[in-house]
Amino acid sequence: MNETDIPLWVEIIIAVLTLAGAALALLGAIGLLRLPTFFERIHAPAIIATLGCWCCMIGSLLFFSFQSGGLTLHPLLIALFIAITVPVTNIFLMRAALFRARQSGQKNVPPNISHVMPPGARDS
Repeated sequence: MNETDIPLWVEIIIAVLTLAGAALALLGAIGLLRLPTFFERIHAPAIIATLGCWCCMIGSLLFFSFQSGGLTLHPLLIALFIAITVPVTNIFLMRAALFRARQSGQKNVPPNISHVMPPGARDS
């Protein structure tokens, strides 16, 4: 492998992006622990930690691209996989939790809007 020296300004950008990504992932983990209900806790890692992943991905993309002397797109595949799977997983988790909360009779749950209305109920 042909190792080249990475310019200082690129190393600073890589360090800032990596530290920002780690700090955002930590903030998402703290939100996961601190927020009181499941429906509030699901947002912290989904949104904040995904942004942290993108920061780390851009930092590693810059590092490996400058180190090899060419464009390296492998980290982009990881970030795209996370960007596709995290929202789908969160939707399934939220729907399962909402179904379970409705089945147990919790009062703070939004009503089901997909049930069939009895005839005449829409006229009023």
